[in-house]
Amino acid sequence: MAGVIGVLVGGGAVALWAQGSGEGRDRVGIEKIVHAYLLEHPEVIPEAMERLQDREAAKAVDANRAAYETPFAGAWGGAKDADVTLVEFFDYSCGYCRRSNADVERLLGEDKKLKVVWREWPVLGPDSEKAAQVSLAAAKAGKFHEYFERLYALGRPTERSIEQAARDVGLTADMVQQVIASGEARAELAKNYQLAQAVRGNGTPVFIVGDEVLHGAVGYDALKAAIAEARKS
Repeated sequence: MAGVIGVLVGGGAVALWAQGSGEGRDRVGIEKIVHAYLLEHPEVIPEAMERLQDREAAKAVDANRAAYETPFAGAWGGAKDADVTLVEFFDYSCGYCRRSNADVERLLGEDKKLKVVWREWPVLGPDSEKAAQVSLAAAKAGKFHEYFERLYALGRPTERSIEQAARDVGLTADMVQQVIASGEARAELAKNYQLAQAVRGNGTPVFIVGDEVLHGAVGYDALKAAIAEARKS
């Protein structure tokens, strides 16, 4: 509650605080003013909670920026010397991720100083996890983009389509098994789960640009605006 009060007194409730407070007013008195304000204006609570969560997510990104922005092998695209990095947590089974692909590709085509890092976050079942494991093997083999595009072209992943996509881009069963057996795939997926949870991810896609975290298929305009804001700072 203290965190929410801090957000509120920084917004609308500060006017009441300023009107009713003197130099000697204690914390209890301040909290009473905020409490009264909340009773009169309960609609500010969701907004305050959202602002608080955004601040906590930004702190998590800042504390672990290298972990978020460092790709697994070849699972990235765009400028090597980028001034802004866009991170996407995605699931091959996610329709919203599929919808966002065109927006990300458009941004990459337009912005020659942008880097995109794709992070596997298979949350939609066994086929998603299998697709992610093969995708990590493709990234190790320098074939991430080919596999990414081919599997999406085949539709929602199934055991058959995952195997077909792998064959089509030249991945062998041994190449995939080597990444799985080494523990690299398991470790990467576990790390991505922790990173996504740290920014309150509750489904795919999740985008991170600078200190901003965007949830869902937010669209080209929102991503472009976030990139511009990150570039300013």
